Amino acid sequence: MLDAGNDVLETVTLWRPVGPQELELIKRSAMRAFPPRLPEQPIFYPVLSEDYAVKIARDWNVPASGAGFVTRFRVRKDFIRRYDVQDAGGRAHLEYWIPAEDLNAFNQAILGEIEVVREFR
Repeated sequence: MLDAGNDVLETVTLWRPVGPQELELIKRSAMRAFPPRLPEQPIFYPVLSEDYAVKIARDWNVPASGAGFVTRFRVRKDFIRRYDVQDAGGRAHLEYWIPAEDLNAFNQAILGEIEVVREFR
């Protein structure tokens, strides 16, 4: 939770595995926002566990681009509860599916910086 004056603002911690190109775009936002989706990417997928993000960064991002990074960030709970948790292959593979057109609002709901917590090469 984050104390915002007299109001207590509840947050949810999420993770996002990214490759080097996406990380560079995140850095350009001063670590405050994820970049817009490409036309062939209609959904933004933040995940609910660091272990799942590690698996994607290590097993998918590294072979595809030579490096994978796990980011961690906090999102306002009142925003993220609009979306259902999706099962992407078992209880260990839970994620949110954020439509690309909602990504700007999602970025505005991020509190603090997006942190890189793991790196794979």
